[in-house]
Amino acid sequence: MEVIKGATITDQLPTACYSGMASDWRDKKLYPLLGILLLSIFLYFNLGSNPITFPILWQSHMDFVSANSTHFIIVNPRAPLENQSTFYINGWNSYWLMQESVWAGPSRSRVSKMLKKGAEMGLTVCRTWAFNDGVGPNALQISPGVFNERVFRGLDYVIVEARKHGIRLILSLVNNLSNFGGKAQYVRWAQEAGHNVSSSTDSFFSHPMIKDYYKAYVKAILSRKNSLSGVKYAEEPAIFAWELMNEPRCSSSSSAPILQAWLDEMAAFVKSLDQKHLVTVGLEGFYGLNTTKGLEVNPGEWAASLGSDFIQNSAIENIDFASVHAYPDSWLIPHDDMEAKARFLSRWVDSHISDGDHVLKKPVIFTEVGTLVHADNQGLADKDILLKTMYEKIYESAKKRQAGAGALIWQLLVEGAGEYSDRFSFVAWDNPSTYKLILKQSCRLKSIFAKSIQSQKLNKDPCSGNLP
Repeated sequence: MEVIKGATITDQLPTACYSGMASDWRDKKLYPLLGILLLSIFLYFNLGSNPITFPILWQSHMDFVSANSTHFIIVNPRAPLENQSTFYINGWNSYWLMQESVWAGPSRSRVSKMLKKGAEMGLTVCRTWAFNDGVGPNALQISPGVFNERVFRGLDYVIVEARKHGIRLILSLVNNLSNFGGKAQYVRWAQEAGHNVSSSTDSFFSHPMIKDYYKAYVKAILSRKNSLSGVKYAEEPAIFAWELMNEPRCSSSSSAPILQAWLDEMAAFVKSLDQKHLVTVGLEGFYGLNTTKGLEVNPGEWAASLGSDFIQNSAIENIDFASVHAYPDSWLIPHDDMEAKARFLSRWVDSHISDGDHVLKKPVIFTEVGTLVHADNQGLADKDILLKTMYEKIYESAKKRQAGAGALIWQLLVEGAGEYSDRFSFVAWDNPSTYKLILKQSCRLKSIFAKSIQSQKLNKDPCSGNLP
């Protein structure tokens, strides 16, 4: 065959030969690939209860966070301690992320959007539930030590998506309330197993079998290997901290020593399994009966009778930072005016930051900051006043390197997640004044610690043009 200079091989092949090669490529390569693609699309939309997932081949780098006296640092193992980045937090709660991640399609898209939007507001930490105990299609722990793998994969997805957007997670391990099972479910499990357990939910903190149930659950979570990334939870830097319980309370103040012993035991147990992550209690921040601050700072006499004590509970050796909640609208007398609520909040925040600095010598995060949102949006101005009060306190603390280490709004939603709404929930970008307030706080904190890598690099810096 004559070779024509400058021509390609296909130019020199007979037409029939070239046509045969193209047909062979279509049959052996193209059509099978199209078939696999169409099958994947079909399964994605028709098997939402068992979504198809593919391994994550690459994840952005993220360092762990540690507590250094009264503030946090991002631990760079390649730098000396004096050059570690200080980390003050502007964050939020979306307790529903695991629930929405169980299902494929639009449900998971809402989770991705929430984390993406959080990053766009400069937020760096999100607190969410890593529990759902009992019955129901979305229960993670069906019975003691028995798990729904489909729901576990939902939690895997939340962690991978958080890291993708540079967000760190506080994962709460059990609820004090009966929502999503809580300690009442653990008590029922023990009773159903034939154990002699008191009907009081305080048995959760004292009964040996129930404590074993909880420890088994914690061990299963911490030793979990993410089905998407292959990273064990105990090795995952996108997890900021483990929270022992959401808002621990006792039925009787006489159970306070039992709660204290439980917190001490469980904090030590978590640390025995995982030395890389921070541990916190999950307290509301109420002062107990044996402290003078009970009457001075608590929102009412009732708050000292719940068995918890901010100072004693937070002082436990294996608790790395103190957690506090703030709900001036629901804690105070309903007819109290905005000025009274703002005064209470200011005193509440000042007291806990001072205790973090001088008594506990640990960072303090206000892990739930909730203010009422009215259906007619008339309460937005009040919401902004209270949120600004909190933000100003954290900003001043950050400037002085004090213990007030951050605040997390309760709670943010996205469109289509209304089933998780409560009186304090809102879609931030639907409320321009509040959105601007959140972004401003993120950027102010970032401006203080310019060298800090508080979050991973985003496609667009949310604080570009917004730094004070």
